[in-house]
Amino acid sequence: MIPVLYSFRRCPYAMRARSAIVASGLVCELREVVLRDKPAALLDASPKATVPVLVEPDGTVIEQSLDIMLWALRQNDPDAWLPSSVGKVSAMNRLITDCDESFKFHLDRYKYPQRYGNVDRQVHRGHAALWLHELDAVLTRRSFLCGEKFTMADAAIAPFVRQFAHTDLDWFDIQRWPALRTWLLRWTQSTLFDGIMKKYPPWMEGQTPVLFPG
Repeated sequence: MIPVLYSFRRCPYAMRARSAIVASGLVCELREVVLRDKPAALLDASPKATVPVLVEPDGTVIEQSLDIMLWALRQNDPDAWLPSSVGKVSAMNRLITDCDESFKFHLDRYKYPQRYGNVDRQVHRGHAALWLHELDAVLTRRSFLCGEKFTMADAAIAPFVRQFAHTDLDWFDIQRWPALRTWLLRWTQSTLFDGIMKKYPPWMEGQTPVLFPG
């Protein structure tokens, strides 16, 4: 018996979860979900009906992406993704909270203005860009968000920066944040990114389990 991970390839939250599972060296059964046709097994496990959702062999359900990351890394963290001090934990948590609350708020309205009453997407792009300028300033001083090595903070935030970038890549590429672009490119060209972005067919009840990482 191994854990089951319900996932969607392009979802930034699911990308987080898959990244931590790869980094930990653990193995799970991957169930790729079609969001417009969610399987009953996912809805039974988690009425919130969003991915990622991890179901442990004993039936315990973990429904939040950061909790799945911590679940994996607390079992095995060979690359020291988790901070080693209280101060570093606080710094990491602040960055991730800023991403998940303020940045994500503006990212959604920039990418999907029609979902929010056709708000002015340029206004929200501007607000999101202010935070990206702050990240660029951080990355000018060091290689990654919390130091000189890739950690949980980078894995948790990079998928959302990538989503922002791909909303209008031509615009993103001419902004004055070279350190941020270098950081993002380093991640998207990594073996970790290749590993978490492999394509899988949608899961169907009764099929042969798909192991992840494969």
